Amino acid sequence: MPAKPRVAFFDFAGCEGDQLQVANLEERLLDIVSHIEVVRFREIKTIKLDDYDIAFVEGSITRPEDEPRIKEIREKAQVLVALGACASIGGINCLKNFINENEYMATVYGDKGRWYSTYAARPLSAVVKVDMEIHGCPIDKNEFARAVKELLLGKIYRPPDYPVCVECKMAGNICRYEQGKLCLGIVTRAGCGACCVTEGSVCWGCRGLLPEANMDAAGQIMNEHGFSWLEAQDHLRLYFGYNGRL
Repeated sequence: MPAKPRVAFFDFAGCEGDQLQVANLEERLLDIVSHIEVVRFREIKTIKLDDYDIAFVEGSITRPEDEPRIKEIREKAQVLVALGACASIGGINCLKNFINENEYMATVYGDKGRWYSTYAARPLSAVVKVDMEIHGCPIDKNEFARAVKELLLGKIYRPPDYPVCVECKMAGNICRYEQGKLCLGIVTRAGCGACCVTEGSVCWGCRGLLPEANMDAAGQIMNEHGFSWLEAQDHLRLYFGYNGRL
């Protein structure tokens, strides 16, 4: 990889909130771009070049015609990074995988649903090899900056392999189960600083399942606190819909 690698940003099915988080680095972004050459980034510049070393890709694959495009990006990039929940784990788009196709097409497009192609939503890794993942919905801009720094040092950033519960304890949060709330921090990969819980909500699982997450133990905890499997399943499917264990 050259001393000043060429970087491109791409998007598939998603809200582009992760790219906005990158733009929200503001002055820090100026420091980052002094070490890289941004050749494609729709959120901040109009130029679009097809010669790049690192590809940051946001969004999930939801149509058959998405596959040739992501494969072309993969072929050109030395490093392909899945940017955000939709790209790394399939994200909220995978909710449609539990609904009849005719139903969700009619809901979204009305009587023009037949005009559009679709198939079950999936993360980038279901179609191409992914070298690195930056999780979250949206991503944490500081984590993005760390990941870019590691790439510039010739390393691949690896997100934490412990649960959000660890970060909750570090933040001094009261366990949401003790407050009678269903929280997925017990099975969700950390790295967000338990931001949602700290701000008064619960963990919704946007960073994906913890490696080797003990779902049986998690189910037992949920049951002990009065949550039915149906309630738990609804929460789990919000972000873990592609995981195949629901």
